[in-house]
Amino acid sequence: MSDVKTEAVTVSVINQLPDASIQGQSPLFHADLATIAKSGPKTGGVTLKEEALLGHLTLRMNPENADQLKAAEKVLGVALPTQPLTSASKGDVVVRWISPDEWLVTVPGLKAFEVETAFQKEMKGHFQVVNVSGGQTIVKLSGKYAQYVIKKSSPIDIHPSEFPVGKVVTSVFAKSSAIIRRSGENEFELVIRRSFSDYLWLWLQDASREYGLVIEA
Repeated sequence: MSDVKTEAVTVSVINQLPDASIQGQSPLFHADLATIAKSGPKTGGVTLKEEALLGHLTLRMNPENADQLKAAEKVLGVALPTQPLTSASKGDVVVRWISPDEWLVTVPGLKAFEVETAFQKEMKGHFQVVNVSGGQTIVKLSGKYAQYVIKKSSPIDIHPSEFPVGKVVTSVFAKSSAIIRRSGENEFELVIRRSFSDYLWLWLQDASREYGLVIEA
């Protein structure tokens, strides 16, 4: 009978709490929008601002499960929108309907881990919550001619009778895609992928040129 030798195994646990001392870089960091905002035009028909470094969480669950709906509302402080193509918001939390069992939740960046942990604690049954913050960003377009830039870029009908404030769609945008939400009468939020952020930044500059583009830090 041979001897079996065992070796001690040391397991290192990575602290997943966000470290506020680490400088994050948004997908449009390289564009240096803050510098452009200082030196560029102060008036124009379209204003662009990156809502950088927000926490993005995708939530999937059964919308017919009353207990899960209550748990989600407890965590977020706002009820999930269950009507197609709608959104809900409260304070700095925005929830976008993506599909019958999927929502995109955005919160302040350093709050994402807290919200994700709360879901794991409060939600029972089959569900999924995934932090996708590093893979996308939000660009906000506003101003008198913002709607014309959207019309240039996407085939969706954005007339107020068809696309009121709060409505959300996932659509083709230029040669990429975006989750488009009307956040005000003349204001739109575009959730875009990190891999297409440079292309869409260049596209939006060109599409806004005739109306006068203002960059807001």
